Amino acid sequence: MDDSSSVGLTDALAAIGGGIVWVLQNLAQAFYNIGYAVTHPGLWLDWSDKEAVMRFVYYGGSVEFFFAVFAILLVITIIGIIRNPFMWGCVRVLEGFTNTLGRFFAWAGLLMVLQQIIIVIMQRIFTRPDIVIAFGIPVQFDISWYAEMLKFYNALVVSFCVGYTFVQGGHVRVDLLYAPARFGTKKVVDMLGSVFFMMPLAVLVWMYGWYFMWRHLIVPKPSASDTLDRLLMKARAMRWNVETIGFSPNGFTAYFLFKIMLVAFAGLVFLQAVAFLYRSYLEYVEGPESDGKYLDKDSLGEGEEAYEGAH
Repeated sequence: MDDSSSVGLTDALAAIGGGIVWVLQNLAQAFYNIGYAVTHPGLWLDWSDKEAVMRFVYYGGSVEFFFAVFAILLVITIIGIIRNPFMWGCVRVLEGFTNTLGRFFAWAGLLMVLQQIIIVIMQRIFTRPDIVIAFGIPVQFDISWYAEMLKFYNALVVSFCVGYTFVQGGHVRVDLLYAPARFGTKKVVDMLGSVFFMMPLAVLVWMYGWYFMWRHLIVPKPSASDTLDRLLMKARAMRWNVETIGFSPNGFTAYFLFKIMLVAFAGLVFLQAVAFLYRSYLEYVEGPESDGKYLDKDSLGEGEEAYEGAH
């Protein structure tokens, strides 16, 4: 019994050691892969070459890409820990990008409302089966096409405003234990949440969404289990086959955009997780006086002041 226990412990330690070695090897290889990709962009960005497309497909959802991102993030984090102003700069750039993107695509909500009103008017008042927009070359689609397009506007808001909503503190959170905690405890919880919840979720969505997207853009359809050599063999027969089939005969015909937005959603969540991790760390190090430092939150202050002045 003792011998079997010692053998099991030895095997477990060997497995852990092998895993650590595997991570370190891939991390070291990542720096070489980054340099090679930057110095040979034609191998994966020249989409006139079918093999370049397949390389892009493979590496976008590969272990190599994961460790390349991890290596870049690790270097930036180490520099930021040594020089806090650099990390604050990263936070401001990432949050500024997220805010700008979210504020722009938030207008899709207004477009969704206006289009719904037009659909109701055209159906109930003018009893038209279609809507024609004529500016030189007429654009004519069935009412059901515009009705299904409302999902597209909703997807724009969800995909591109998720990080913006997070920065603005607009997501629903249950903080029965979080709210009464001390400032330092809150920041530790935030850091752990970024590393163990937000980042893994974003990576999983990206890994599944990446091949899901490409399977609706090209044929032969790539698979997550395909090796690079197999994808390069498929490149001989590769052709673009962008999905244009709607749920109804006359429905919205650009459903491939939803797959692209799924990948964009994962990328934006990951970037916001990095920004939140850095902000939480810096606020933890600098103390409560840095809470909300450089945070660009929307405010209705001017409207509130005008209201108070009128009363």
